[in-house]
Amino acid sequence: MIVKPRDKGAVWRVSGPVVTATGIAPRMYDVVFVGEERLMGEVIGLELDKSIIQVYEDTSGVRPGEPVAATGNPLQVELGPGLMRSIYDGIQRPLPVLRDTMGDFIKRGVTAPGLDHAKAWKFVPTVKPKDMVLPGAIIGTVQETKNVLHRVLVPPLPDRKAKVAELHEGSYKVDDVIGRLEDGRELRLMQRWPVRFGRPFLEKKLPDIPLITGQRIFDTLFPVAKGGTAAIPGPFGSGKTVMQHQLAKWSDSEIVVYIGCGERGNEMTEVLTEFPELKDPKTGEPLMERTVLIANTSNMPVAAREASVYTGVTIAEYYRDMGYNVSLMADSTSRWAEAMREISSRLEEMPGEEGYPAYLAAKLAAFYERAGRVTTLNHQDASVTIIGAVSPPGGDFSEPVTQNTLRIVKVFWALDAKLANRRHFPAINWLNSYSLYNNILEKWFVDNVSPDFAKLHHWTMELLQKEAELQDIVQLVGSDALPEEQQLLLDVARLVREVFLQQNAFHDVDTYSPMTRQFALLSTIKRYNDLSVKALQNGSPLESITSIKAKDLLGKIRFEVQFDKELASAVKLMEEEFESMATFAPTKTPDGGE
Repeated sequence: MIVKPRDKGAVWRVSGPVVTATGIAPRMYDVVFVGEERLMGEVIGLELDKSIIQVYEDTSGVRPGEPVAATGNPLQVELGPGLMRSIYDGIQRPLPVLRDTMGDFIKRGVTAPGLDHAKAWKFVPTVKPKDMVLPGAIIGTVQETKNVLHRVLVPPLPDRKAKVAELHEGSYKVDDVIGRLEDGRELRLMQRWPVRFGRPFLEKKLPDIPLITGQRIFDTLFPVAKGGTAAIPGPFGSGKTVMQHQLAKWSDSEIVVYIGCGERGNEMTEVLTEFPELKDPKTGEPLMERTVLIANTSNMPVAAREASVYTGVTIAEYYRDMGYNVSLMADSTSRWAEAMREISSRLEEMPGEEGYPAYLAAKLAAFYERAGRVTTLNHQDASVTIIGAVSPPGGDFSEPVTQNTLRIVKVFWALDAKLANRRHFPAINWLNSYSLYNNILEKWFVDNVSPDFAKLHHWTMELLQKEAELQDIVQLVGSDALPEEQQLLLDVARLVREVFLQQNAFHDVDTYSPMTRQFALLSTIKRYNDLSVKALQNGSPLESITSIKAKDLLGKIRFEVQFDKELASAVKLMEEEFESMATFAPTKTPDGGE
């Protein structure tokens, strides 16, 4: 790397991961190398002749006077074939490569390229010489994995169109020249992009297509749109990580980017060992074939943790620009905010609420705003959906990270420790959760699932709300003191909770529920409610209504491989049981007598 004049300086002060240097003239967010071991850092402040640097590695042993070298470039990631199946740290160093080189503990000052520069890829051009290409245009393809076709793009900058001068089919390494434009620009399989700046697109579109997850409580009650934003806050042990695994595995997006941001080492180890073993239900291939993992555990330097979310979202935007729908899971943004808080305190900035920096809300908003369903520069319809887990201390949703996140995201999936302790999974509290996409997505559900979908959704939410109101009375006097109509309501609500809302992530059948199955199951519960209300009005005993055999079958049907057949049998039996009940029920007179 060529070091220009005024790009060599010296360490003036060290305060944890924050180093102050003199003798260099960098720009904000330029990358620099600090100390004899050349630790990578990023300029985060400029004060007269001093540059404030956040170092991505442990600064133990660094002392004033050691050399500092500026690169003149911001923190960038390498984008090209080979990203799929990769496991990176927060600044795109490939962890398996570093482990093979130095064992389980990464030494300081070690760097490695994000992509494999020695591997050759088969490139097939899709444009010809003399064709006019715009920034971001697709010029060819590389078969990156068995089911992911990597579309090679013209770099989006500079923003000018040009004719293709030459473009060659063949096997190339990522930094080989594969062609040229008539204005002299060289084309390669790889691009570099600064992580703190979003990649350009033509238009941001209305998020009116749902991200189907196969999780009943999400898809039916609190859906998220493709290109939308969602938050999963919850205390320790409530199931945040399992829910993000489910979303990564089952959501109908083509690419998954999973960011383990500041999680405990044992949790991240489980992710790194389990993900390569998971099978993609859509293709039967390993799930890693369409996944990029970014692992930055809680014992890694906080500065790299702060950068990890930008690295992840930049990779997600790159695949979005190819025309893919991408799901990004950030687990968890609370650890990211804690990293910002620590760096802010080292900079002696004025603290905000609970010590977080005053710009916490702006940073969170800038991250979530990079989600969206867009028209790409090559006129593809693609999206990046961001789902962030939040880990509020003690499950306190009033703390700053949760509150600022809720002001930004459109979907709130509130995890509840009490539900988790009762073994109700997913432990999503249906009274505290919400989705602001319901009205936008209603037309899609009506057109693609059923015209009655919206009515069924409203009926379910109203039922659960009435049950919550009655629970206060039940706690005082017991359910037997309630009128029979309200006792029946509690019975139906329990059926909704235990049969529909609960879902076993580890059961081969119940782990994923298609939209048609979700609607059919909930419609059957609604049918049971309608028949029960009618039977009760006609004088049938409540005990006879709530003890029918068909109701017990509903709890088992969701685990059956032959779901449709078993559900049809249960509905038929239910109709017969209620018809039989009506035959023998006493007829009530208008004054209530028999």
